[in-house]
Amino acid sequence: MRRLLVTAVALAAMVSLASPASAAPRLTLPPPTGSHPVGSTDLHLTDRSRQDPWVPTGPRELMVSMFYPALLPVGPKRPYLTLAEAKAFLTESGVPDIDPARLAEIRTSARVDAPPLPGKRALVVLSPGFGKPRTTLTGLAEELASKGFVVALIGHNYESHGTAFPDGRVTECAACGSDSTLLPPIRALDVSFVLDTLTRPSSKWSWLIDRTKIGMAGHSIGGYSTPTAMVADQRIRAGADMDGRLWSPIPESGIDRPFLLLGRESEYTPTGPDTTWAANWPNLTGWKRWISVAAAGHASFTDVGVLGEQLGITPPGTLGGERGMALTRAYVAAFFDKHLRGGSQPVLDGPVAGNPEIKFWN
Repeated sequence: MRRLLVTAVALAAMVSLASPASAAPRLTLPPPTGSHPVGSTDLHLTDRSRQDPWVPTGPRELMVSMFYPALLPVGPKRPYLTLAEAKAFLTESGVPDIDPARLAEIRTSARVDAPPLPGKRALVVLSPGFGKPRTTLTGLAEELASKGFVVALIGHNYESHGTAFPDGRVTECAACGSDSTLLPPIRALDVSFVLDTLTRPSSKWSWLIDRTKIGMAGHSIGGYSTPTAMVADQRIRAGADMDGRLWSPIPESGIDRPFLLLGRESEYTPTGPDTTWAANWPNLTGWKRWISVAAAGHASFTDVGVLGEQLGITPPGTLGGERGMALTRAYVAAFFDKHLRGGSQPVLDGPVAGNPEIKFWN
């Protein structure tokens, strides 16, 4: 009996050591709230008309994750990150002690290569923060797709820690440490190239995208890049900046298309530490809203807030990760529904009792 007990304990220890990720609670993202199942596929795009600005030894390459309303929820669930991407992301985020397998084992709500729901739909382009993989905006992308939008989530190569390509390459953040004002013009070119690729007649995506209904949103530098992209490309009919400073001024000629500023109350109020939103506010000459979120952190507008909360590394006093995602989803989706599809969205008209964290400054 003693020998059997010793053997059982030893086997249990071996299993525990062999699969450390399985011993911890599985990380998850909140499921989207829309009525459609979500499909997803990754595109590897190459812009042969320009060299990569960060590693100029070849053409500009992008990984783009497409999310869309699906006909049926069939196919495997989408992996969140590869193991190599997860390791690079955690190391560069200053939390290398977290097992990267915990991120790599995440499966999202989207189904890989699920058949799309027929019909042309509004397109929203999403651009992530500097150094962050595109996947950190998955929660928002899936929400928009579940509500009937097609979403193109752009991975700007060499601008994030760890981007995996189909041939096995994993590129690093060659741009990190560079002047951030260099990024918006580069990202604007990336966005225009993606729009050209998706909407050309030979693209299968042209059958799913309404070219007259295109919007863009970004987080941090992705948000900072949105006005630049709108000035450069008139196809972008509405834009949203999530917690991104506007270091590059909007031209005096202005942007006359709808624009949403959504950010932390601790940073983005008319008398707050940031001065760039107030300085650029007069040059947004179309429909506009300036909304702040109480207790939000910079990560509250992305998946990082949700995952950080589950990992126990959210700073004390910060808005809960799931609450931050719920508010981000609600206001960004309402904005694009109103301005790309003509929906009625009273939530954008002023404070509502159910969202006490929200303040309007327009």
